[in-house]
Amino acid sequence: MNTGGLDSERWVPEDRVKRCNGPRGEVVFPNRAAAGKKLAQALIAYQGKAVVVYALPRGGVVLGVEVARFLEAPLDLIVVRKIGHPVEPEYAIGAVAEDGYVVANPDELAALDRRWFDRATDAELKEAQRRRRLFLQGREPVDVKGKVAIIVDDGLATGLTMLAAIHEIRKRGPREVVVAVPVAASETVTEVRSLVDDLVALHIPQRMGAIGAFYEEFDQVSDGEVVALMKVGAPVKGSKP
Repeated sequence: MNTGGLDSERWVPEDRVKRCNGPRGEVVFPNRAAAGKKLAQALIAYQGKAVVVYALPRGGVVLGVEVARFLEAPLDLIVVRKIGHPVEPEYAIGAVAEDGYVVANPDELAALDRRWFDRATDAELKEAQRRRRLFLQGREPVDVKGKVAIIVDDGLATGLTMLAAIHEIRKRGPREVVVAVPVAASETVTEVRSLVDDLVALHIPQRMGAIGAFYEEFDQVSDGEVVALMKVGAPVKGSKP
């Protein structure tokens, strides 16, 4: 698929998302489940194909269930962890994949104590491994070799966790890698689409801000909810070989 220009993104008409009095009059999704249903519709081209849906925990799992159900595809996880700034933990300065691969903002990294960053990375790596054990409870990864891997999250801001996720999934040998999100920062879209075969974004605002600002409800998803959702989204019998 073409990844060189704006036509590599699949746009969804504005009447398919809810507009209300959100920040700066931007498009607002009612909640993650509603956004997941709309995202699934935008991925209709992948119906009937050999697909594995990968969600980024925890929030992305809510959307991943909806996408996997619509595509009749198995659902799996890519567990990557954000490395937050020591002063503003919600601001991502890096991310680490389960194999220890690290992606970081070089400008932010240059201004920080490297020993602190290494300790933070180690802590997040251990947390990623803990979460995989908890969320999947011994379930083997779904085989994606030769298939289409669709990575789903509830939004792209800095995109660092998604970059780590793309690295992780590429090692598993998929035929294509697709990233699908309801909302994404324009500068992040430019970087991510250069690394994947397709990028599906429902809304790319001129100014991004916090992902949660584009949802009416954006409550934190608990570990227990993820475990329950993964049971719902277990591999589909007879899924495409």
